[in-house]
Amino acid sequence: MSDSALKIVDGTALSAVQKKDLLNRLARIEGQLRGVQKLIAQAAQPSDCDAVAQQMAAARKALDRSFVQLLTNSIVNQSENAQDLAAAQASASRLAAMLDKFA
Repeated sequence: MSDSALKIVDGTALSAVQKKDLLNRLARIEGQLRGVQKLIAQAAQPSDCDAVAQQMAAARKALDRSFVQLLTNSIVNQSENAQDLAAAQASASRLAAMLDKFA
């Protein structure tokens, strides 16, 4: 994925720098997954499954780190952009629910 493939829009959810960083991380994960597909296609020996499993685990961990980064950035941005304490609390509750649902 190149930067020109997706237009980064302005908003308060994430900064442009945060979005670009997350998109770069996801592009690397996408490359890892393509590598896993090749490993699976070329697996000939039982020991090849070890390499596949190792690369799958690495991709899963990288995706988990991206998820945590998304939540962390969201918490910081939405707290900073809250109009008042009630808005900050509502945002925190929404993000906590998202964490509970997806983590």
